[in-house]
Amino acid sequence: NELLTGVREDVAVKIYGEDLKVLAKKGEEAAAIIKTIPGAEDVTMERTAGLPQMTVRYNRRKLAQYGLNIRKLNRYVSSAFAGSKAGVIFEGEKRFDLVIRFDKNHRKSINDLRSLYIDLPNGNQVPIKEVAEISYKPGPMQISRDNTFRRIYVGVNVRDRDVESLVNEIKQKLDAGLNLPSGYYITYGGAFENLQRAKNRLLVVVPIALALIFILLYFALHSLPQTVMIYMAVPLAAIGGIYFLWIRGMPFSISAGVGFIVLFGVAVLNGLVLISRFNSLKLEGVSDIRERIFLATHERLRPILLTAVAAMLGFLPMAISGSAGAEVQRPLATVVIGGLFSATLLTLVVVPILYALVEARSDKRRKRKLNSGLTMILILLFGLGMLFTPSSTQAQQADTLQKISLPRAIQMAKTRFPAVKAARLEVENQKALKKTAWDIGNTEIATGAEELGNGTSDGITNVFSVRQDFDILSINAKNKVANQQIILSQTALQLTVLEVTREVSKAWGAVYVARQRLLLFEQLDTLMRDFARAARLRYETEATSKLEYLSAQNRTKQVAAQKEKAFRDYLIALRQLNMWFASDTLFTAEDVPEQKLEEVKLLLHDPIKNHPLLQFYNEKVLLANEKYRLAKTEFLPKFSLLYGNQKIGNQKGFYKYEIGLSIPLVFAAQSGRTKSANINRSIAKENYLRKTMEVQSQYRSLVEEYKKWLSTWRYYRREALPVAEEQKRGAMTAYRQGAIGYVVFLQNVSDAMQLEFSAQEAFASYLNARFKLEYFINSSTQK
Repeated sequence: NELLTGVREDVAVKIYGEDLKVLAKKGEEAAAIIKTIPGAEDVTMERTAGLPQMTVRYNRRKLAQYGLNIRKLNRYVSSAFAGSKAGVIFEGEKRFDLVIRFDKNHRKSINDLRSLYIDLPNGNQVPIKEVAEISYKPGPMQISRDNTFRRIYVGVNVRDRDVESLVNEIKQKLDAGLNLPSGYYITYGGAFENLQRAKNRLLVVVPIALALIFILLYFALHSLPQTVMIYMAVPLAAIGGIYFLWIRGMPFSISAGVGFIVLFGVAVLNGLVLISRFNSLKLEGVSDIRERIFLATHERLRPILLTAVAAMLGFLPMAISGSAGAEVQRPLATVVIGGLFSATLLTLVVVPILYALVEARSDKRRKRKLNSGLTMILILLFGLGMLFTPSSTQAQQADTLQKISLPRAIQMAKTRFPAVKAARLEVENQKALKKTAWDIGNTEIATGAEELGNGTSDGITNVFSVRQDFDILSINAKNKVANQQIILSQTALQLTVLEVTREVSKAWGAVYVARQRLLLFEQLDTLMRDFARAARLRYETEATSKLEYLSAQNRTKQVAAQKEKAFRDYLIALRQLNMWFASDTLFTAEDVPEQKLEEVKLLLHDPIKNHPLLQFYNEKVLLANEKYRLAKTEFLPKFSLLYGNQKIGNQKGFYKYEIGLSIPLVFAAQSGRTKSANINRSIAKENYLRKTMEVQSQYRSLVEEYKKWLSTWRYYRREALPVAEEQKRGAMTAYRQGAIGYVVFLQNVSDAMQLEFSAQEAFASYLNARFKLEYFINSSTQK
């Protein structure tokens, strides 16, 4: 520390300022505060005063009386004790300065200075003590500077804690309890300063090391997913390193940081060995992922364990060392040993799991690409056509898509959507599992002998024996649980169908509304083009100004841009709708008059008792009841039956039989499972009540929302839209005839179009509310 920072102690609290006395005072206050902090030992302040100095203080009145000056007296004092040049001595070609001063015996005490005689102007001499006060006074022992700034320091050695936490606590205490004058400030040095420098270097070195490890792994494997799999060893190793440091009570230090760098490089080797073997087995033709993982893990387990154990044993002497330099060796070795321990164990578990997941997904992706190749080609061609044709042509192409009605869209989604298929398969799965209720256990067939040995020939030989256990008293409860599981899966299927119906309806309605909005923008675009042509004609005939003409052109371009945006929204809605069909054919919503969609009569009623969502939660309650009854059957006895054919010596024809009854003598485990099943019953009931309240509240809110948007849409259709259409036609006719200017024309057209767009938004909200409401009120028709 002293060589690097000029401080012997572990931590140096440096106080900078101008006045040495103020520095000394603040240093004493800082030392007193630091002594109260746990772990701060050997607190010492740098000595800056207390060195005795011979001080000469001149009496200026006597100097004036004798006709002397201070400069002459200072020269006498300097010459007597330090020496001064009095002349030059020549010795051949050499020249030496002649220096005079007191001899050694007259430069030892303050009396020698007091006895120094001074020449007066009249030729007499007087001792210097006649014109000055000469005495010992304490002076600065040393003046320390850093970068030309005066400073003192308070040295602190650290005991039983780490340097960084101690310095942070010192900072907190000094900031709160030490008041420094303006211009004075504190820095921290010593081992802490070295620690900070090293940490800053580690902030650069560690990311670079991690990045290099990742790059080298990628170059070795040429696969980003597999590189990430192996790279998982880095956090896994860090877990063990940190945990072992915590167990041994060691703080993070620079040597520990270096240990982490070493650890990260070693830890990834195990994963690399494992993944490389996975890849080689794949190239050798082992296509089954499970078999590949078991073979590779079995072959590479011994090398991985030997490598890790050898490394840990190699670092063990450093970890338990107590000799010189152990404070540097122990953290490094502890980090490496702990990290290798956790990384090795977790890598053997995590890497195979990640490999299985990634490979399974890759296989599915390859199959999906083969099956959907035609679909992708069609979509690509469709998309290219959309990109390189104008929007009007795009709209015509989109309109050439196959039309699909709402009932047919719902039926197709029910048939093809994977979620519905999975729900149907779950019903079949539960029906297949019902057979497990009749599981009475395995039949045991055995043979053997007894009472043999010591040369006897009368031993008993069991030619064969058959043993069967019977758990017949729980079969009825198991059957009821299985039946309830089937009912629950059937209800889940109904609920899935309802949810798919709702979402498909909303997607179909979104396509319908987006297309209607696009048609509305096309009408507006046509109207604005006619307006632009009329404005140009009026401008050429000097009926209007150029400003009116430019405004008309700008408004026309703005409408064209809005039409393009509406077309893109229509394409997005199309993609959302076709997702539900799982088909290579692209569909669009059927052209249906808006009034026909409004004519649907919804029978509003309270759906609480009949809705599949509530039935699903009610079936969960019933299932929990059956599981509780099944748990209680564990208290019932179980039976066993044994029959055997025996031979005693050479005589045959003997047999044996056993009828057994097994009952639990200690009911702790059975009681716990039964109690848990009873608690699950209560949980299922509470969840049913909660869902009932949620569905009831949601249904009533949807009824009000449906009525609100239905009345709003009817107002627009019956009153506002006819007026808006008449307003547009009248404004265009009047503008062509010159009856109104472009400002009035734009105002009328904008008002009319705003009404039509508001009507479209009201219609979209009406459809959305209707489809949400049908999720509840049509539940009886979906059963």
